[in-house]
Formats: sequence, structure tokens, C-alpha cells
Amino acid sequence: MTDDNGTRIVSAEVLVSSPGRNFVTLRLRTADGVTGLGDATVNGRELSVVSYLQDHVTPLLIGRDAHAIEDTWQYLYRGAYWRRGPITMAAIAAVDTALWDIKAKMAGMPLYQLLGGRSRRGCLTYGHASGAELLELFDSIRAHLDQGYRAIRVQTGVPGLGSVYGVASSANAAVGSGATSRYDHEPARRAAVPVEEEWDTRAYLRHAPRVFEAVRAEFGPELPLLHDAHHRLTPIQAAKLGKELEPYDLFWLEDVTPAENTAVLRRVREHTTTPLAIGEVFNTIWDYRELFEEQLIDYVRSPVTHAGGITALRRIFDYAAVYQIKSGVHGPTDISPVGLAAALHLGVAIPNFGIQEYMKHTEATDQVFRPTYSFTDGLLAPSDEPGLGVEHDDAEADRHPYSRAYLPVNRLKLDGSMHDW
Repeated sequence: MTDDNGTRIVSAEVLVSSPGRNFVTLRLRTADGVTGLGDATVNGRELSVVSYLQDHVTPLLIGRDAHAIEDTWQYLYRGAYWRRGPITMAAIAAVDTALWDIKAKMAGMPLYQLLGGRSRRGCLTYGHASGAELLELFDSIRAHLDQGYRAIRVQTGVPGLGSVYGVASSANAAVGSGATSRYDHEPARRAAVPVEEEWDTRAYLRHAPRVFEAVRAEFGPELPLLHDAHHRLTPIQAAKLGKELEPYDLFWLEDVTPAENTAVLRRVREHTTTPLAIGEVFNTIWDYRELFEEQLIDYVRSPVTHAGGITALRRIFDYAAVYQIKSGVHGPTDISPVGLAAALHLGVAIPNFGIQEYMKHTEATDQVFRPTYSFTDGLLAPSDEPGLGVEHDDAEADRHPYSRAYLPVNRLKLDGSMHDW
């Protein structure tokens, strides 16, 4: 489909920069000069999306009507024989988000107004507190509370293990960013190959309930606490952990088992009333069907960036609402300010919002993307600027060229075999 007026797409640029970490951004421009941005970052596989966009997607966009968002989504998804997957869906998400940005700018409205208007003042967020041991963890929780967070994800080191996912360190802080202070938590490392970490599930299962017992004793019963098991447990191990954490009233327990086998969550659900969150590695609505219809989870973790954009994630949330399941959008720093802004516009509009993950980007990242959303009293809110409220500074981005980085891999401490990370 094409249109002869000023809304036709005349250029599509794929922008790659690394202001503290690697980002892939799509910028579309119409004949009238209106631009829109979309986030296409897939952490550790960024250049795969760059190639997919440049070699296979952007040539299809030139001449299309920027207003035809639904048709373009269907064209890119149904028109390709090879569907789904993180690379494909991140590329589609970037196009979809950029088109929504353009449409809202043309309307002279913030994007949330085109999604039905505000349902809330802002999006409740949670921050990432961590520590190698309890006193350090307590300090991190207090620091996040002082910053205004009203919900906290709790991760700690495990006795007998070295580097553990979710636990910040000053050593990781400086990777690629020039920072020297502790950073909660950036696992991607600049290296030719991934860093290898060790894991011991039994040690973790012994330790985690003690941590939450101590946190509740220190901070009381009211503070919402979250925890990420990061796909490292078998179904019976996950059920055991969920049951043992029940006395500490978690807001949620995240990614308890590898997400590929969704049916195993039945076993977890049978044994614990701890709320479950899953889906940050899911890419389409089809990944959730069984989980929703059997009500096996409580929160949807997919981000706009990896689930096909605003169009597709809105469908997922509407489907979830039928089963009283809420949003809990993935929001680490490898979701760029473009992807985060898109999530916020969606979050303030949908009726079944739950919580938004919020890791603050580095100052260098914010200088490249110039976001206008605001964080006040634990709520993250999009601005009233037309569109997403994010603009890409090309000159600033050029100061931060791409640098190869990988997430770690995980091996069992017992025998060195590969384990889920």
C-alpha cells in the first residue's frame, strides 16, 4: 500500500550506538519531514537485527503510508514465511513503534492519547537492589528508597559462588561506560566471548528464603518485594522456592523455570500462592495462550521492543485482562529510552497495568536519546510532548560507536556443565 501525500515514508535509517551499552534504533521519516523512532535492541545479538532491518525490512517501507500501522504490521509479520523469534519481532517492533511515534506527532498529541488516554497518573516502578551480602543489600535497598522507588527487586550473592546474576559490583560498573561507581545491574560485558559464571542451585535454594526473612525483619511488611530466579530452576525446585517464600509476601517471583516449556508452570502453580511473572523472552501472543487460559501466571513481562511493538503488546495485554493478569513490562537498560517511553505510554493507558521495571539509564544514554519522561514518588510517567517524547541526537551518538558485548553464560559449579542463565 502506498499513499501519494506527505505521510508516505521516504527514508528508513538504522542507527547503532553504544553510550554505555549497545542500542539499535530505527528512524523513519515521512515526505512531510515527520520522524519516528523505534527500539530494535537485542542484547548480545544487536547486529543481527541491524542486518535484518537493513537487508530485509527497510527496503519494503519506502513509499508506504506511515498512517497504515496495522496493515504494515500484518505485512511484515504475515508476509514473511519465517515468523516469530526475537530478531524478527524486534525488527517489527521498531517499525511499529516508529509509526506510532509519527502518527502521534502528526496528531499533535502524546502517544498515550491515541491509545485511549490516561488510566493513571504514572506507572509504579520497581528498582534493582542487590548486594554480595546482607548489609550491602540493605544499603542498596535504602539507596533505592531514597531515590523514590516504592517497590524493590531483591537479589543477593550466594555463599560459595562468585559473580551471580542480578548482583551489582563496581567491577561491572565501569564496563564500557567510563563509570566507576556501583551499577545495579548491568550483566553485559565488553569481550570477544561471553564471561563464564558458576552456579549451584542447592546453595541458592538454601540461601534465598533467609535473605527475604532478613529483609522483611529490617524493612517491614509493607514494602513490595520482587525476586528473579532467572530461569535457573526445574519445576519442582521452582515450586519449592515459591512455597518457602510465601511467608515473606512477594509482589512476584519471576522466571522460575526456562520459559520454553510453559506447561511445567502447572506444577509450580499447584504448590505455591506466590505470584508468578514470566515472559521477558517471549515474542508473540502465541507464547502466552496456555499460560493465560489456564491462569498459570499473574504478570506479563514482555517489552514493546521484543514482542512486536505497541500494536502487538496491546493485544497481549488485552488478552491477559480477560484472565485478570496484569502487565509487568521488562525494563532493563538494554531497552533503550525509546522502548521504555513506548512502554510508559502503553502503561498509563491500559486498564490492567501492574508494575514497570525501571533501571535508570546512564547519563551518556540519556544524552543520546533525550527522553522527556519523568520519575516522581515511585511513578514513571510519559511527558505530554507529541509522540513518544524521545529524540535521537546523532552527533552525540557518533561519540559512542558500537562495541561487541555479551551476556554471561552459566556452568554448574559441580561439574562444569552448561546451565540456564
